[in-house]
Amino acid sequence: MHPEDRVLVGVINTKRDLKFALEQHWYRIPLGQAPKGIMAEYLAFFLSGSAPPKDQPSGIYYFAEQRGVELATRRALVGNMKPHPRDEHVYHKIQLGATQARVPPITNPTNHRFAFIYTTWDRFQHAQQIKDLYSNADYLVDRIFHILKQEGYKPRRSWDVVYPTIGAQLRIIADSGEVIAGTQLPDNPDDSFVYLNPADYLQGTEANINRIKDVVRRFGGPKMVDLPVELY
Repeated sequence: MHPEDRVLVGVINTKRDLKFALEQHWYRIPLGQAPKGIMAEYLAFFLSGSAPPKDQPSGIYYFAEQRGVELATRRALVGNMKPHPRDEHVYHKIQLGATQARVPPITNPTNHRFAFIYTTWDRFQHAQQIKDLYSNADYLVDRIFHILKQEGYKPRRSWDVVYPTIGAQLRIIADSGEVIAGTQLPDNPDDSFVYLNPADYLQGTEANINRIKDVVRRFGGPKMVDLPVELY
């Protein structure tokens, strides 16, 4: 497990679907209903309805490593004897590794409504409530982080929820200084700062990355050194 590993949180609201995850090691998502994609190293499961343990609140009680994805109809997955209106609907069948308990569970005291949550392993590991897992600003920065890392940069992140006064940020050490890309404008930004609009969390990633790269180039290009784990 690595801090930057991606975690996709889905909902299970029946004991039947919980049994599929715990005993048969798979989870289903209707095709097209996960708007940000299903690419994640781990899946976590928010139990609601009849799925949580007896007398316990809704929350994230389990997680598992993703082992693969295939497409299947609801009929093939569930195998109901009686006809169902969605029998021929297509689902992602996500194969899981051994399901592990999340202790303590991540609860939802504010009853925040969601279908899926995209977060990272480090945040999943430290979260106490659902609100600790994500924000649009964090998602935007996380997308940019992974692309820059794949291209050989060594960025570091800070999270909007963890550091609300500065927002989500990326830091890149360049040859002649530090470049910061963030979702909150500082009082007196200089030419080493790149503003990232949280409203661009689903679009504009390429344009934001090109702006960051332009600033890094102006500062002499990336210095390929490992930054300290803690930002602040």
